[in-house]
Amino acid sequence: MTRRRMRVLHIVQNLNWGGMERVIADLVTRTDADRFELHLLCLQYLGRFAEGLDRVAQLHVAKPMSRFSMLNPRGLTATIREIAPDLVHTHSGIWYKASLAARRAGVGALVHTEHGRRNPDLWSDRLFDGAAARRTDVVVAVSQRLAEELPRALRISNAKIACIPNGIDTEQFKPMADTGAVRRELGLGASTPIVGSIGRLEPIKAYDQMVEAFSDFARRPSGRDAVLVLAGEGSTREAIAGQIRRLELEGRVHLLGWRSDIHDLLSSFSLFSMSSRSEGTSISLLEAMSMGIPPIVTDVGGNAGVLGPSLSSNLVPFGQPKAMADAWERLLAQSSVRDESARRARWRVATAFGLDAVATAYEDLYVRLVGRRAGTTDGDVSQLARAST
Repeated sequence: MTRRRMRVLHIVQNLNWGGMERVIADLVTRTDADRFELHLLCLQYLGRFAEGLDRVAQLHVAKPMSRFSMLNPRGLTATIREIAPDLVHTHSGIWYKASLAARRAGVGALVHTEHGRRNPDLWSDRLFDGAAARRTDVVVAVSQRLAEELPRALRISNAKIACIPNGIDTEQFKPMADTGAVRRELGLGASTPIVGSIGRLEPIKAYDQMVEAFSDFARRPSGRDAVLVLAGEGSTREAIAGQIRRLELEGRVHLLGWRSDIHDLLSSFSLFSMSSRSEGTSISLLEAMSMGIPPIVTDVGGNAGVLGPSLSSNLVPFGQPKAMADAWERLLAQSSVRDESARRARWRVATAFGLDAVATAYEDLYVRLVGRRAGTTDGDVSQLARAST
C-alpha cells in the first residue's frame, strides 16, 4: 500500500526578487518530494524565483482580494480549503491574513517563518503579528537573535519558537575569479576597489548610512579610487540618488537596480557590506561570504551569528558611518587582512549554512507537528522547537 505524502502549502506574497523569496524557492526545491506533496500559493503573482518550481510543486495564484480581506479573507479561505493541506507554512508579509484564512479553512497545523522584522517598532505590525502568532503552532526564526526577540515582541511563549537559520547552495556559490563583466559595464579598471551590496532599497536597509560612509571613505588614501555598487530596488531609490548628487558622488556610487547576474556581480566585489538596522539571516550576505568575499556589516539581527566568532571584528555598530568607513579601510588597505577575512568567510558558510540541513530541519518540524496533531508524536511544542534548532 502506497503511503500518502504529507501535503504542505507555502503561502507568500510573491517570489519576485529578494532574499526571503530565494530562500522559499530553495526550500521548495530541496524538500523531499517522495515524502511531501508541495503546493505554493502566491497572493499577488508568481515572480522570477518561481521559474522551474512547477517541476517539484503545484503553483497557485490567489484571486484578487478586497480591502476588507484582512478581516474576512473569504476567497483565500476557499482556495486553501480546496487545496486541503495537512500543514500551511506562511512567510513574512502575509502572516495575519494567511493564518486567519488557514484556520478558517480547517487546517490542523500552521508554521510561520519570520525572515526578519521589517517594522519591529510599528505598533500595528506588533498587534497583527501578535494575533497571528497566537494562532500559529510554531514560529520559526531565521537567526538566534531573532528567536530571542520574538517572544517579547509578539507576546508569546518561548516554547512556540524554533530557530532554523537560512542556508544556501555552497557549491553554486563558491570562490571564482572576477569575470570582468561588471567592470566593463561600468568602465572600471581591473584594480579599482569595489565596495558592493545587494539588497532592497528600503528604510530598514539604511543605505543612506552606507552612502554617507562612502563619502567619508572616498576622501581617504585607500578609498581615493574606490567605487560603491548597490544592486537592488525599492522605495528609497530616489532619496539615495538625491543624496549621491548632494555629496557629489556621481560616477563613484552606482545604483544598478535588480540584477540576475549575481555571480558576475559578487565576483567583482572587493568586499561586501550591509548597513541594515535589522536583519534575519541575510541570503545576500551568505552568498557573498560563500564566494569568499570579505564582509563588513552592521551588528544587528542575525549578522553576528552569520559571521561567527572568527569574523566578529568585521561587525560595526548601526548608525555609525565613520566606523563602517574605518572597517572598509582596514580591509582594503591591507591585502593580508582582506585575504584572511575572505578565507574565513568561505569556511564559515560552507561549514554552518548548507541548504540541505535547512530543508531537513523543516521536514522534521513538519512531521513532528502533524504527528503531534494526530497524536503520534510528543505533544510538547517546545520539543518541536528544540528539535529544529
